[in-house]
Amino acid sequence: MSKVLIIGGGIVGLSSAYYLHKAGHQVTVLDKGDLTDSCSYGNAGMIVPSHFIPLATPGMLTQGIRWMFNSKSPFYVRPSLNMQLISWGLKFVQKANAGHVERSATPLTELSLLSKKLYEDLSKEPGFNFDLVEKGILMFYKTEKAGEEEALMAAKGRELGLDMAVLSADECRKLQPELELDVLGAVHYRCDAHLSPNKLMTALIKYLKGAGVSLLTNKEVTKIETSAGKVGRVLAHDEAFTADEVIVATGSWSPAIGKLLGINILLMPGKGYSFNVADEHPAMHIPALLAEARVAITPMNGGLRYGGTMELDKINSRINMNRVKGIVESVPKYFPGLKPAVPAEKDIWFGFRPSSADGLPYIGRSKKFSNLTIATGHGMMGLSLGAGTGALVSEIISGTAPSININSFIPDRK
Repeated sequence: MSKVLIIGGGIVGLSSAYYLHKAGHQVTVLDKGDLTDSCSYGNAGMIVPSHFIPLATPGMLTQGIRWMFNSKSPFYVRPSLNMQLISWGLKFVQKANAGHVERSATPLTELSLLSKKLYEDLSKEPGFNFDLVEKGILMFYKTEKAGEEEALMAAKGRELGLDMAVLSADECRKLQPELELDVLGAVHYRCDAHLSPNKLMTALIKYLKGAGVSLLTNKEVTKIETSAGKVGRVLAHDEAFTADEVIVATGSWSPAIGKLLGINILLMPGKGYSFNVADEHPAMHIPALLAEARVAITPMNGGLRYGGTMELDKINSRINMNRVKGIVESVPKYFPGLKPAVPAEKDIWFGFRPSSADGLPYIGRSKKFSNLTIATGHGMMGLSLGAGTGALVSEIISGTAPSININSFIPDRK
């Protein structure tokens, strides 16, 4: 079997390491941090086969322009002469059409369902208690317009074989009687699930260490040597690593790694925020998505995790408190009994979702280097698609037939 080097220790990198180890490969993971600071930890923990619509849609194009003028809006693009952003924007506009949306639905659904099944299997393994709960997710809406859009989405989901149901406000109340609602209704994504990302990542790290997988932290890749169409040495400052196969699973840092390789990995970091609130008397048992506000709320670890926003910008450490206030202020409009306070800046988590311009992940071998596989660009669905991506990476490296058709995800697509 192959000696495999994975660059990146987020959910995609660690899932790849897990399935590659299971397939008999010798695996080393390099991470620029300490494995605890990736986007895989602070997300909403949602497993979402319901999300078969890519970010690049005609509606997102027009809505996004309006949101750019609202400092508390769910979506923002910081104007910049950054060529990566300009290239990304041009590709986004090119792909934001009904045909692309239609073509993307099946591959995204197949990848999501594969990933969900793998999480179900993993949760049954010894040492993998990460609070997987299969109660679905409720997409609440307050306006007739949003209700019509969500009903159409549910109908499309059912065509794809997904379990979705449109509920009235009264039907929503019966599911969670103690949760006060001010909504017109919701779509119950019964096909969805949720888990604790912190517990999942901790379990994966513990398993991999115990299995002899080499997890090397604080190893930022600074140079990559290539020759004869293959990746050779990978250098982390003055330390060199070699392998038969190299995997780039570096999330929003992937363009920088691509630059070292002389290839263009077109994606932008989409900053999102989350914060946790303890809840002594939990009324919410099913995760919620707020349709108009684009906010996610997940019961997690004895409390609620609130998350949202998408800021497309260069990687940075700024916390935009107006965006956090936008999350906080939206919640009581749907749930009058839930009134989270604006958290202190030190209690706000932020991470960068690696967002491809067409809304589809990059999964597959590079055309330029025969021993290079790319696994990144999952946007807001990194956790949801992580297990499935890891399994596909293992199949690619092992030379076995992939579990699903990955043609839509090839890294060199136009």
